[in-house]
Amino acid sequence: MTAQAMAAVAGEFLDALDEEQRGLAAHEFADPLRVQWTYVPAWRPGVPLLGLGRSARNAAHRLLATALAPHAFAQAVTVMALEEVLDLREDGRGRRHSDDYHLALFGAPGAPRWSWRFEGHHVSVTATVSGDEVEVAPLFLGANPATVGYEGVAVTRPLPLEEELARALLADLPATHRAAALIAGTAPPDILTGTAIATDLLDPPGVRGAELAGSAAALLGKLASVYVDRLAPALRVPVEPGKLAFAWAGPAERGLGHYYRVQGPGLLIEYDNTQNGANHAHSVLRRPGADFGAALLPAHLATEHQG
Repeated sequence: MTAQAMAAVAGEFLDALDEEQRGLAAHEFADPLRVQWTYVPAWRPGVPLLGLGRSARNAAHRLLATALAPHAFAQAVTVMALEEVLDLREDGRGRRHSDDYHLALFGAPGAPRWSWRFEGHHVSVTATVSGDEVEVAPLFLGANPATVGYEGVAVTRPLPLEEELARALLADLPATHRAAALIAGTAPPDILTGTAIATDLLDPPGVRGAELAGSAAALLGKLASVYVDRLAPALRVPVEPGKLAFAWAGPAERGLGHYYRVQGPGLLIEYDNTQNGANHAHSVLRRPGADFGAALLPAHLATEHQG
């Protein structure tokens, strides 16, 4: 049903574009740009939201919403709105705006295989459709600023659970498990997978969920679910805490740069908040070996994807 809904909304989006806009939006499925993504300000394929009519703009948002749960869609559009806050902070030097997001289609909606990507600064969602099957990965959400507050209270904070559950898990670990989870005293400056195609898990894994019990095991499952549950319900994969591992880098004190990852078979989650005084967060859901629908595609296409 999700595949059909995506095709229907994508078709409505294309129908609402003029010829020039359609030329920007539509690409061949085999276009190498299909697997080239970025979450920083840069040139990207697709038609920008800026300049679209209301029908096309609404269809672009509705297509994004076919891949996401309602709360994750709210997170995404809040992240987009933060571009206006960031533009004010930069006195307009970066020429940022909340319509600087692009939608690109690869292949014809409803074809045996096709794909779409909604992307801009701190939002990147790629869906690959093969028949009735859909894979959404990578799914990136960031926030700069991560928190906008007033008198110590967060007024806007798009990714609260992503941080709070990880901190709760770290604090709940007994000493031996915490030592295994702490993989570095300093957090890396960004997520480690970057924009490469994720094919493998990361080393070291940290503390393994099979070693945890009680509240720690439950928190690990909740943390993983925060990311998996970004997806529309029909697209989610089961979360099995016993097969996952949790790793943390950096100090545990608030206000200092920190990083963590949760990973297991077919699942890799990364979170990093180190930039701009640890008020600039990046988070991503990856599917090693299945990013960009590699596991759904015929063998020769999967081989080409890995290359």
